Amino acid sequence: MNIFVSSVQKELADDRRAVKTFIEKDPLLSRFFRVFLFEELPASDRRADAVYLEEVDRCDVYIGLFGSDYGFEGADGLSPTEREFNRATDLCKSRFIFVKGEEAIERYPKMEALIRKAGAQLIRRRYSSIDDLKTAISFSLVDHLEACGAIQTRPFEERPCAGASVNDLSIEALRDFVRIARQERQFSVSAKAPASDILTHLHLLYDGQPINAALLLFGRDPQRFLPNAEVRCMHFHGIDVQRPVPFYRIFKGNVFEQVDMAVDFVVSKLDRSVGTRAESIQAPVRYEIPHDVIREAIVNAVAHRDYVSQGAVQVSVFADRVEVWNPGMLPPSLTTESLRHPHGSVPRNHRLCDVLFLARYIEKYGTGTLMMIRESLAHDLPEPAFAQRGGEFTTVLWRDWLTDRVMAELGLNERQKQTVMFLKAQTRITNSEYQASVGVSRATATRDLDALFAKGVLEKVGTTGKGTYYVLSKKRLINASNES
Repeated sequence: MNIFVSSVQKELADDRRAVKTFIEKDPLLSRFFRVFLFEELPASDRRADAVYLEEVDRCDVYIGLFGSDYGFEGADGLSPTEREFNRATDLCKSRFIFVKGEEAIERYPKMEALIRKAGAQLIRRRYSSIDDLKTAISFSLVDHLEACGAIQTRPFEERPCAGASVNDLSIEALRDFVRIARQERQFSVSAKAPASDILTHLHLLYDGQPINAALLLFGRDPQRFLPNAEVRCMHFHGIDVQRPVPFYRIFKGNVFEQVDMAVDFVVSKLDRSVGTRAESIQAPVRYEIPHDVIREAIVNAVAHRDYVSQGAVQVSVFADRVEVWNPGMLPPSLTTESLRHPHGSVPRNHRLCDVLFLARYIEKYGTGTLMMIRESLAHDLPEPAFAQRGGEFTTVLWRDWLTDRVMAELGLNERQKQTVMFLKAQTRITNSEYQASVGVSRATATRDLDALFAKGVLEKVGTTGKGTYYVLSKKRLINASNES
C-alpha cells in the first residue's frame, strides 16, 4: 500500500523523514507500506502541483502532519497541504491527521482553519515529539491493516471465518445446544429465539458474520473452512508406534461430535467388566480407565488446542496407556506441575470454552486435571502424566500399574522389564517362551519368573507342567507408583 505524507515541508522536514524511516524499518509495517515523500523526487520538467496531486491519486493512505505554518498559497488562496487534503477527501482515501503541539499554541489562521475542517470529518491525534508521532502512526496503521483484513490481531477463534455465513451453521445443532444449556446451566435464551439472537448472545458473530468459534461449534461442515480441526485416533497393539498404523480413524464434524466419537473410539479399545445388578438396577460397566478421565483428556485437547497450528488433536491407544496430544503449549501462568494442584482456569479459546461449559462438557474452574488424578487413583491406576515439548501438550492415561517408575522401584532387571513389555503386548508367556525371548537357561528363567511372581508382577496360571503360563498381575501398587 502506498502512503502519501502531506505537510509543510520546510517546517516539518524532520518529522516527515522520521515517519518514512520508522515505517520502512518496522518489521510489520514495512511488509505492507511504501512511503512517498515529495522532496525525494528527482528534478523533472513537470509542474509540482500536478505531481503531488497525482501521488495523492495513487496513494492508499494519506497522512497529514499539521503544524503551525500554512505554506505557500496559490492563486486560489490554498496551500499544497490543503489541496492534498481536499484531494484525498474527494477520493475517499483513508486519512490520518496528526497535529503537532498543544491546542493553545499560536498557528497561522488558515492552518488553524484547516485543522478545524479536518477535525469535523475525522479523529485527529496530537503529538509533541517524534516518539509520540511514531507511536500514534503505528496504532493508526495497524488499525487500518486490521480494518481492511490485511492482518488479524484478534484471537483466532474470534476472527470472522473467511467465506462463511450464517447459512454454513447448523441451526438444528444450535437449537439442540440451547435446550441442553437451558437444562444444564439455566441458559437464558429460548431455543425458539432467532438464530442470530442466540449467536449474538454467545458472542459468535462479528458484524453479522460467524467467527471461527461458531464454525467449530455449530458448523455444518467445519473442515471446509478449518481443515485441521479434527481428531486423529490410532490403535497400536503394543507399547510403541507402529508403521503402518494397525487401526486409524479421523473424526471430523463440530467439536461436540469430535469429542464424542473420539471418546467412543478409546473406550471400544479398552478392557471392561460388567458388574452385577446387586450393585444397581442396571448392571454397571467398569472400564479399565474411567470414562470421565478419558473424556476430560480429550475435551481439554479440543478446547485448549492452538487452532492456528496446522496440526490436529491426536489420540493414541497403546497396550499400556492412552496418549492425548494437541498442538499448543500451556499458558505462561501454568506448568505441568501446577496442573496437579488447585489452580484457576486459563482457557486459550474463551468463546469455545464458554459454549462447552454451557453444554457441561467442561467446568471452567481448573478442576479437570484434579478430577483425572483423583479418579485414576480411585480406580487403582497411576496418576496421569502431563508433558509439553516442541509446541505440543500431551496427557498420558495409564492402562496398568506397571509404569517405568514402578518397575524401577521394584528393582526389575532388564530381562524382567523385557518380559513385562512382552506381556503388555502378548498377554501371556510360558517358561519356554521366556527362555527363547531373553536367551537364558531354564533354571535362570524359573528364578526370574518366580521373582516376578513374588513381587506381585506376574500371576501364575496352572501349577506344573506344560500347561503352566504367566500373565501380568492385576494387583495395583499405586502408593509405590506415586511416591515423590
